[in-house]
Amino acid sequence: MKRDGNNISLWQNEQAFISSRTGESSGQIFDVIVVGGGVTGVTTAYELLKQGKKCLLIEARNLCFGTTGGTTAHLNNFFDTTYAEVASDFGKSGAQNLGRAALDALELYSKNIRELNIDCQYRQSDGIVYARNEKEAGELEEMFKAAFDAGIPVSYTNNIPIQDVFFKALVFGNQAQIHPVKYVYALARAFENAGGVIMENCRLTDLSQKDPLEVETSRGLLKCTKLVYATHIPPGVNLLHLRCAPYRSYAMGIELEDDQYPKSMTYDMTDPYHYYRTQETEGGKILIAGGEDHKTGHEEDTELRFKNLEEYLSAIFRIREIKYKWSSQYFEPADGLAYIGHLPGASENVFVATGFGGNGMTYSHIAARVLAAKIASDRDEYEGLFKPGRLKPVAGFTSFVKENADVVNSLVTDRFKIPRTDSITDMPNDTGHTVNFNHQNIAVYKNPEGELFCLNPTCPHLKCTVKWNQTERSWDCPCHGARYSTDGEVLTGPSTRSLEKVRLEQEA
Repeated sequence: MKRDGNNISLWQNEQAFISSRTGESSGQIFDVIVVGGGVTGVTTAYELLKQGKKCLLIEARNLCFGTTGGTTAHLNNFFDTTYAEVASDFGKSGAQNLGRAALDALELYSKNIRELNIDCQYRQSDGIVYARNEKEAGELEEMFKAAFDAGIPVSYTNNIPIQDVFFKALVFGNQAQIHPVKYVYALARAFENAGGVIMENCRLTDLSQKDPLEVETSRGLLKCTKLVYATHIPPGVNLLHLRCAPYRSYAMGIELEDDQYPKSMTYDMTDPYHYYRTQETEGGKILIAGGEDHKTGHEEDTELRFKNLEEYLSAIFRIREIKYKWSSQYFEPADGLAYIGHLPGASENVFVATGFGGNGMTYSHIAARVLAAKIASDRDEYEGLFKPGRLKPVAGFTSFVKENADVVNSLVTDRFKIPRTDSITDMPNDTGHTVNFNHQNIAVYKNPEGELFCLNPTCPHLKCTVKWNQTERSWDCPCHGARYSTDGEVLTGPSTRSLEKVRLEQEA
């Protein structure tokens, strides 16, 4: 199974999904086309099919190519944005609706696994959040009160499942973990068996908002009444690109020397925080640990993030071997809540699910429920909490200003910081650099065999300058998170066009 990065995640030993109904879309007008073959897209398509909708799911590469193939697969009923923060910005009823949505999402996982008999190593577990100092303990107290008020099962504990110093800790009950690819594949097969159609290697290139909608793709023209973008961030240019900031998180799969694998999912409260859980594999137990998050394209030495994570973990665990290491991208919403519903500025028949932050596995199923209800019966049981067009001047204002100031800074100044060079053949093999050569800015990658790949470094999305990601061997846009392969092909949106290839005169 392929992913959108150079590093191999724990889940990629699964063979690629093979559709059983490819080619059955010709000439049809579908009720709904779902764009994106991750956990959000597949679950949403399946929920819509159960509502009686004729559905087509299209995916630019293969199922689980994006963040679903690189998740650490925590199913939580608490979020990076705490219930205390949500209550402050959206009121007590907002926090209660979020809590209810989280519990409903976890129940949907359980229901699908039970009814479809999905073998995805599903296991319920407690979630332990612990404070390492008095300041964090005060924040933990606020988390406890607000979570309790939101209807979330939570209590204090005197123990944590890892060997780390702690001041105070909370237990969130009824969390869960799964093998994400096995779950998505089983759901995709159930979707096909029930009459749904999946087209992989089918990239959306344009959308004509007619009636019916006309969807231009790399595999021809498709038509539908309604369309859902389950692509992590919608393609093209949209208001939500100003309200969602791209971040990367780093993860490792580790074999321990002493078998002291945590029995519960565990989270510290540093910023960015670290997270831990245990996964059973055919080769034995693996500790999954992650953290070291940073904004996409804003870290020059991405390898250093893995080194920092390993050093941090070595103080807590006895590491025998790091078997896997990988990173994934997510989009942080300005006001702390996901955007699920009608896409602002688009036809009333175009919908979106984005801004999941670090809680994509839970939000995927919240999105599936919200979108299926909205499209099938125009109802919203969470009282518009996730409405993409919402605007609360207080909620997220500081974050909105900061993130977009970063975008403006990258757009205006990055192209003038590109260093000049007299030679690109002297670059070390298997590295990439953005340089000014012969009075021309180029993004150049030199592969392990010494072959050069030269590209225009200007992102086609909104003209920011891409940055090299050494650990994933990709060109990443620091503004809105578009990512490209070493030969310029789009790995992840919002861009729909590849980086332009550059031909250089032979060096003297």
